[in-house]
Amino acid sequence: MKSVLILGGGFAGIDAAIHLKKENYNVTLVTDRDYFYIYPTSIWIPTGESKFEDVCVDMKELSSAHGFHLYVDSVESISAKKGEVILSSGKIFNDYDHLILAMGASKMKHNGIENTLSICGNPEQSLAIKEKVDEIVAKGSGKICFGFGGNPNDTSAVRGGPGFELFFNVHNLLKKKGIRDNYEMTFFAPMDQPGKRMGPKALSMMDKMFEMSNLKQHFGKKIKQFDEDGIVFVDDSKLESDFTMFIPAGDGHQVIKDSDIPTNDAGFVKIDDRCFVELTDTDREHSIYAIGDIASLEGYDWRAKQGHIAEVMAKNVVHNIKEKDNNGFAFLGYDEHLNILCVMDTGDGAAFVYRDEKRAFMIPMPIVGHWLKKGWGYYCRYSKLGKIPRIPGM
Repeated sequence: MKSVLILGGGFAGIDAAIHLKKENYNVTLVTDRDYFYIYPTSIWIPTGESKFEDVCVDMKELSSAHGFHLYVDSVESISAKKGEVILSSGKIFNDYDHLILAMGASKMKHNGIENTLSICGNPEQSLAIKEKVDEIVAKGSGKICFGFGGNPNDTSAVRGGPGFELFFNVHNLLKKKGIRDNYEMTFFAPMDQPGKRMGPKALSMMDKMFEMSNLKQHFGKKIKQFDEDGIVFVDDSKLESDFTMFIPAGDGHQVIKDSDIPTNDAGFVKIDDRCFVELTDTDREHSIYAIGDIASLEGYDWRAKQGHIAEVMAKNVVHNIKEKDNNGFAFLGYDEHLNILCVMDTGDGAAFVYRDEKRAFMIPMPIVGHWLKKGWGYYCRYSKLGKIPRIPGM
């Protein structure tokens, strides 16, 4: 039985482990958290609609359900040339047949970032955001600023959707409490049109939603630093804020930057369409793969790293590993599956957003959209645990 070592316990790593076990591989998964975190549904933790444990799935339960070996530890170093992975505990892996890199991304560093919190950062930050929301609600008034940044070296590393979702959810929380008019709410981003990748129709609809809800926009100025009381831009203008939620763009994982794995300018792992890592000077070529946020996606200007793309990459890699081990050549690529797909929750409804190379649209789903996303959260948890069947294509 051939063995596969997976580094990372997010959407990409978990899906790869589940499908590899179905193909009868000996699978070991390394993750630095003892739970799988469902980031898309964490937006409801700050508003009190969900508890932290609602968006966590125990890793031991997952490993028991599917039969893969689990190490809860962080990765210290990787050597492609030696075929060696060393964990922080000192554990060394060097006898695997295939290695899958699925450790996610680091974050861009901004001056004063400690004065912000991120819904896409460490999971525990969602609880800190809830504390800040509770604090500013108790205060009765204030200035709230949410935003996200970009990575000039890799435009696919932007993750702004959850910022918009949490922004609208907080807006609706304040409305329910009857105090929304006491708050100035501003969404900021350094790009001129931060929702442009969703398509022109979606961008226009977002503008209308902001206008109807009296939500301010501050776009097109690069960020210089974050202060305790606001955001300073490169022209030294300042956006005052009592609470700042900011999602930095993704950056290459530091362990990868320190390794001999080839990367693009942003530090993301270079792969081909089949998710093979493009190695040189090693006899282990094509036995290393990268999937999810850790990988460099090539293609359209609007491309974005999302959970469903990570899962497609995971399924493809499982197929490609099996194909390679059977001396086949019918490999699968991720490029044909690139799209933007999300249900953007607003707290009192949602909007279905889709874009690929042929079309782009946004469909409002008042009330029902919110509950559809809630239902997806339950589906994600219990299908990952094997307690309900997975829907084909999901």
